[in-house]
Amino acid sequence: MSILRLPMMIFVFGFLVPLAAHAAWWLSHNEAVAWHEADWSSVGLLPPARADTDAEVYVFAARTGRWKGIFAHHSWIVTKERGASRYTRYDMVGWGNPIKVNNWAPDARWYGDAPTPVGIVRGAEAERLIPKIRSAVAQFPYRRYGDYSVWPGPNSNSFIAHVLAAIPEAGITLPPTAIGKDWRADGQIVGLSPSRTGVQLAYAGLLGVTLAWVEGVEINVLGLVLGVDVRRPAIKLPGFGRIGMATAEIPQRLPDRSRSRKVSRKPATNPPT
Repeated sequence: MSILRLPMMIFVFGFLVPLAAHAAWWLSHNEAVAWHEADWSSVGLLPPARADTDAEVYVFAARTGRWKGIFAHHSWIVTKERGASRYTRYDMVGWGNPIKVNNWAPDARWYGDAPTPVGIVRGAEAERLIPKIRSAVAQFPYRRYGDYSVWPGPNSNSFIAHVLAAIPEAGITLPPTAIGKDWRADGQIVGLSPSRTGVQLAYAGLLGVTLAWVEGVEINVLGLVLGVDVRRPAIKLPGFGRIGMATAEIPQRLPDRSRSRKVSRKPATNPPT
């Protein structure tokens, strides 16, 4: 019995207690809004694409809708070629053909929640990354109707994790609340972490351990992640996500990150997931 006591204590106090606490906070602060009533408009985080001629790559994450927001973020990636007049946004969703390009503004709210920048690359380095990103998007094997699975994957976060694994030099990792990020498209159980700065043991996105410089130390149980980041000091808790130093910031154009749900005057024409 004493052998099981420590794992049980970790599970209860490391996973269940934070998740329950965040669930209580979320349900008391957020109104459940249907997808067609939610605000999907831009928060104005990014400047107009023409404002800067440099190539740019952004990774964003925002809380998912309704009860799923208790424990999960949706993530997407945005690119801009050098001298381009528009951004290109890539998402994976649960309706129609799952890979969507430019269905929403690059910095749009997701179910009314403002996005947070997860990673940013600009200039010559971004210019080198963009062809690799396009190739990774094209080569993602789960892109047909019916391939999407909200849990444990492949979902939106599995897709972005696949793309980030193709550009490890970017040093970007998804937040711990990006449920599905540990569902590996390559099917490997043991291998390098997506950043290639450490190792990962991952079984179907349901159980796993990651030890890496970029990802930090993470324990995955049923898609929920408990961990610590040493590179940019932070703790990672189920529900709450990352608590500590931010992984990326866009100077001078920060959005209102209020969790209040806004009603869109131009509702989406299709459900996102």
